[in-house]
Amino acid sequence: MRTRVHAHLVLALVFAAGLAGCGGTGTAGQGTRPRSSADRIVAADIEPLSQFSAYEVIERLRPRWFQTRTRQEPMLHVDGNVRAEGLDLLHSLRAGDVEEIQYMSASDATTRFGTGYYNGLILVTTKH
Repeated sequence: MRTRVHAHLVLALVFAAGLAGCGGTGTAGQGTRPRSSADRIVAADIEPLSQFSAYEVIERLRPRWFQTRTRQEPMLHVDGNVRAEGLDLLHSLRAGDVEEIQYMSASDATTRFGTGYYNGLILVTTKH
């Protein structure tokens, strides 16, 4: 009896180790997909809101990105192009045309792009 329980335990451990080695990426060959986080909104989260503007997507999914200590808004980059302060473009940008939206804190944006990002940065990548 003890040998049978031990054999089942060993088999269960081998099976669990095999699952752990799969990496949890889904089906074989699929690779990894970007995931949403507190600082990133990915296409899978944007898609159900595609009829809205990019501004409304952020407002619904990550409203804290718009909360600043001053009256100034975060800076905006769209597809790598630096935009002036102000988020008016987000109102006219259809969410269905957006692949990903990312927020960078003031310190991270300053480290990466230089000074002037006192209230952070919103990076928008559109579908090409």
